Amino acid sequence: MLTYASETSILTKRDRKQMNIFERKVYRKILGPVRDNERENFRILTNKEINAVVKNLTITETIRLNRLHWFGHIQRMEENRIPKRVLYMNLGTRLRGGPRNRWQDEVREDGRRVAGKVHNREEWKKLLRTARNRRILHTPMQ
Repeated sequence: MLTYASETSILTKRDRKQMNIFERKVYRKILGPVRDNERENFRILTNKEINAVVKNLTITETIRLNRLHWFGHIQRMEENRIPKRVLYMNLGTRLRGGPRNRWQDEVREDGRRVAGKVHNREEWKKLLRTARNRRILHTPMQ
């Protein structure tokens, strides 16, 4: 539910932080309190303890991989397909103030380590699978 349509979303730094906080909160609920023998009471798990127990990708890493998966799909589309035309459509200039991240900026940031293999579908799938398993896009929870 949390990652529904995540391949098309843009996450700000604040969004990523909030999602990581939520994820840790859920893991703390699932894993429950830990008995502290020194103080003879219960305590909650620290972030480091959660990271040691949970070996899955974080929500933000999953979203980044979903975005790269969708990007590879779009890149292999024919030029006349609507998603590809919309992706490269020029919408004019950006607003004044701090520049807003665009979807392309996010994908460029996510894929700078894995660029170049997008047109070969099997190689791209293998690369994304490797990224998921080895946590190439890993960003530690803060």
